[in-house]
Amino acid sequence: MARKTRSMVLEGPRSLHLQEFDLPVISQDDALLKVEMTGICGSDPGIYNGKAFKAPRPYPIIMGHEIIGHIEEIGEAFAARNHLRVGDRVIVEYAFGCGQCLSCLTGHYVTCEKHYNYGSMISCKNPPHLFGGYGEHVYLHPRAMVHKVSEAISPEAGILICAVLGNAVRWLRHKGNISIGETVVILGPGQQGLAAAMIAREAGAGRIIVAGMTRDKRRLDLARRFGAHHVVDVEKEDLAGFVRQITDGRMADVAMDVTGSAGGAKMLLDLVKQQGRVILPGLYGATKEIPLVLDKIVTKELTVLGVFSQDLTSVLPAIAIAESKKYPLEEIITHRFPIEQAERAVQIAGGEFPEEAPVKVVLVP
Repeated sequence: MARKTRSMVLEGPRSLHLQEFDLPVISQDDALLKVEMTGICGSDPGIYNGKAFKAPRPYPIIMGHEIIGHIEEIGEAFAARNHLRVGDRVIVEYAFGCGQCLSCLTGHYVTCEKHYNYGSMISCKNPPHLFGGYGEHVYLHPRAMVHKVSEAISPEAGILICAVLGNAVRWLRHKGNISIGETVVILGPGQQGLAAAMIAREAGAGRIIVAGMTRDKRRLDLARRFGAHHVVDVEKEDLAGFVRQITDGRMADVAMDVTGSAGGAKMLLDLVKQQGRVILPGLYGATKEIPLVLDKIVTKELTVLGVFSQDLTSVLPAIAIAESKKYPLEEIITHRFPIEQAERAVQIAGGEFPEEAPVKVVLVP
C-alpha cells in the first residue's frame, strides 16, 4: 500500500483545502523532500486571490516555493548529480525549467516558457502531485535546483535564502549592478525590502534609504538593523526632497520598488539621477495598466530593469550570507502556523488582518 502525505491544495481562488496524496515512487533521477518549513512569499496572497499571471493557473495547485527540508528518498543519478544523500538538509529554488524552451536553452530557466516552477504553475491533479511546499513532502523533479545548507542555521534563515535573499542578490547586485559608494533607495520595508537593504550594504552602497508608511514603523526600525542608513516615513516627509538633500541634489544611483503599488512604480522615476537605474520586481497585475511619464525615462536616459525571481548565481551568495549569521534573519519571521491553518496564514500575509502587522509568515508541518 502506498504511503500517504498531506498538502493544502488551492482548488480555485480563495479555496484552500487539506488533501491526502500517495507519495510518489522515486526513481534514479528524482528525489523526495520531507519539509521542515515553508515561507509564504509576498506573491502567494496574489495566487490565492486569483491574481492574473502570464498564463492561467492550472488548478488544483499546491502553493509554496520557499522551502527547506531533508532528503527522505533519493535516486542514485539525482544523488550523484547534486552531491546529496538521504538526510541532507536542502533548500529548493523556485524555478527549474522544462529544459527545452528557448529561455531554458539559453540559460534563463527562471523565465521558462512552460512555467516549470514550484508552488505556482504546476497542477497537483496528477502524479507526482507534490510541486509545492504547503505540505509535508515535496517532489524533487530531475531538473530541480537543490542546494545543501548547514544544519547550524535556523529553518527561518533557510526559507529566506531561495526567494527573499536570492531575489535581492539577483535584482540589486547582478541586474542593478550596485557598486561601492552608490546611493540606493528601496520603496517598501517588507521582507523583500529588508533583504534588499542587506544586499545593498553587502555590495558596498554608500547610502541606503528604505521608505515606508507610518504603519510600517516596526519594519522601518528593523530596516536599520539590516543595513539601511536612513529610513523615511513617506506620509510625514517628502521622499524625493530627502534624497535630494542627502545627495546634494544628485539623487539616487538606483531605486527599487517592492511595494507592489502603482504609486511606488511611478515614484521611482523622480528618485534617480541622470543615467540612473530603476528596478521593478513587483507584480502589479498582468492586466493592470500603470501610467508613467515616459519622457522622464527618455530625458534622464534611465535604465529600467524588470526582474523576476532568483537563480543559481544569486542563490549561492545568499546561502553564504545566511550561513555567516551576520544578520538577525530570524527577526523577519513574525508568524508561524501549521499547514492546516495555511489559509489564515496566507490571508494574514496578504494584509487581510492589518492588526496582525505581519512581516514574514511561515508554515511548519
